[in-house]
Amino acid sequence: MYTSPKIQKEIFHILANKVRDTIRVEIGDAKFCILVDEAQDSSIQEQMAIVIRFVDKDGFIRERFFAVRSIEDTTAVTLKRDISKALASYGLLIENIRGQGYDGASNMRGAWNGLQALFRKDCPYAYYVHCFAHRLQLALLAVIVKLVGASPKRHSQLKSVAVLEIATKLANGELESGSGANQPHTLKRAADTRWSSHFGSVFSLIRMYKSACIVLQNIMKDGKSIKIRGTAKGAYLAIRSFEFGFILHLVKSVMEITEVLCQSLQQKTQDIVNAMKLVKTTKVLLQELRDKNWVTFFESVKSFVMNMTFRSCQQKDHITIEHHYHFDIFNAVIDFHLMELSSRFTKESMELLVLCSAFSPDESYKSFDVDSLCTLAEKFYPEDFTVQEVCVLRSQLKHYKCDVVDNPYFGNMTTVAELCRRLVETGKSNVYDLIEGIILLVLTLPVSTATTERVFSCMNIVKPVARNKMGDEFLGDCMVIHAEREIAEEVKCDSIFCTKLLIQT
Repeated sequence: MYTSPKIQKEIFHILANKVRDTIRVEIGDAKFCILVDEAQDSSIQEQMAIVIRFVDKDGFIRERFFAVRSIEDTTAVTLKRDISKALASYGLLIENIRGQGYDGASNMRGAWNGLQALFRKDCPYAYYVHCFAHRLQLALLAVIVKLVGASPKRHSQLKSVAVLEIATKLANGELESGSGANQPHTLKRAADTRWSSHFGSVFSLIRMYKSACIVLQNIMKDGKSIKIRGTAKGAYLAIRSFEFGFILHLVKSVMEITEVLCQSLQQKTQDIVNAMKLVKTTKVLLQELRDKNWVTFFESVKSFVMNMTFRSCQQKDHITIEHHYHFDIFNAVIDFHLMELSSRFTKESMELLVLCSAFSPDESYKSFDVDSLCTLAEKFYPEDFTVQEVCVLRSQLKHYKCDVVDNPYFGNMTTVAELCRRLVETGKSNVYDLIEGIILLVLTLPVSTATTERVFSCMNIVKPVARNKMGDEFLGDCMVIHAEREIAEEVKCDSIFCTKLLIQT
């Protein structure tokens, strides 16, 4: 009876709805954050994953996968409409949104037309925070890295060629021989998600450039098919151009500056105050690279080109060439990065994050500051705290400093999430109810999250190429069961069958 595909889908749908009902009960009346990411599935259909971030009654941060939707396009208006429908279907009110986190695409982040701006028209306190874990280094991956770096066999070829290259340089006195100093290397392949840095890939390609060229030449001769040989030839011609060498070094120079900030933002224990300072220093260094270091940079590129015997750019007017590379590429790329930093870390969001960090218990509550936390409530959450409550909050914070901040039992913690759970465990969340309220709002902000990325990874499991005709409802049911399987496992079979019988009658 239950082997029928139709009945199996019905059972999946019932189970998925019970999981969603459980999540809705968990959320209750709490303020929450929406986390949204869009991507294409294996059938090139645009999909949008919606995750709800909130703090449960026990003080634990929860990020629950809520829905996946096929979308007509990724314009902000369409995304807002579909997200609002998904929330409304389970009685989640837009006015309770206190945070937004998106993948950083321009249509989802724009100050005027972006999705976050549209939601803030309906709910001014739904602050947008770009997830710290999403990489700042969003440059396109070089074709050579994907083509050569993906094959273990070609990795072996690269190592063999690199050994010969290193031996030649050692013989010519170009390298110093030392323990571990001249070991063969391989091209480092950048990960497909925004979670890992591309800096290592670019640096590796520059270091292994000659070896990569030789391997490409071998593929051009010995590739198994015309397509592979043609692709290798196209890649070889592309990377032998002056422009490729120029852009490769430019990306490396920019990433060297942004890498420190990227690594800081990805640390498990984040020092938000220092991270925000790094945002400022990163912008200063990028501006300095743009305004003062062109001559040095261009000379280093020309030196690389001469050593690697690149194809000429076939342009006699060298003044025009330098002008093009200086203003149309060098300045433009740096300006783009400066714009990205300004967009992702606005003055408002930076102030909000710095004020939030005043709750951090890290290093014996060194950032704790009563005035900062009162400013946080008064300026950023006036909908949640009246003027009178802000006055009471100040009084509670003074007691809290003596009772909690100076209490050894509340030491040895590094995150606000740990602090929140400890307050609930000890019952102090009831004593300092206003403090708990603002802590919950702070934890709602999506400073660091991987949930939407994991959701799209599980889409590859649930919906492989062979099953691209899977309908949206069934796909959504399968994904919510897979993503929230610990909840699904708690659902009793009798409950599912009873619900099915009720539907049939």
